[in-house]
Amino acid sequence: MKKQRERSARGTARTKLLDAALRVIRTKGYEAATVDDVCEAAGVSKGSFFHHFASKDELAVAAAAHFGATTDKTFAAAAYRKRTDPRDRLLAYVDFRRALLRGELADFTCLLGTMVQETYATRPSIRDACDTHIRAHASDVARDIALAKREYAPDAPWTAESLGLFTQAVIQGAFILAKARGDAKVAADCLTHLRRYLATQLPSDRSERARKEA
Repeated sequence: MKKQRERSARGTARTKLLDAALRVIRTKGYEAATVDDVCEAAGVSKGSFFHHFASKDELAVAAAAHFGATTDKTFAAAAYRKRTDPRDRLLAYVDFRRALLRGELADFTCLLGTMVQETYATRPSIRDACDTHIRAHASDVARDIALAKREYAPDAPWTAESLGLFTQAVIQGAFILAKARGDAKVAADCLTHLRRYLATQLPSDRSERARKEA
């Protein structure tokens, strides 16, 4: 029983550090965030940090996976998943992303995008971890795009994979603009335009399809 409690405490401390890393890095940026900042936010000792992670870089790689798993659960439980039509589901996904743009910038901006912008040329392990989880989410979106393309735009010249990555490029760019402006409205406007664009690429009626094909 004692060993079980000790294992649980260690697991709790690690989770606290990962949750704290998400908050601190999204607020301060990766380079500016320190181990002390993360420990203070987590309420754990520096010794506990180094029990779980050999370095800040190792924490960042683990935080990328933690962020990916956390957001996967959020999206898996979202109401848009219940839409039966893949086109409706895709557009509702963008609506859901837009609805998440609330609170402080650090509450809704992406940990992966934040870290990769700072580390892509200097820390390949972090860059690769961010790429893995960004592409994983894009692939999830692309599955709905592929279903919608089959039904609404079977002859379109683009691939579901490329359009899935495009959605993430717009979303990440929207986060950058929100940071530059200090305001979520510009990001919301970008996602509104993204929704309109997706709707044109997957025309829902025959007249619109004929116009696109002409």
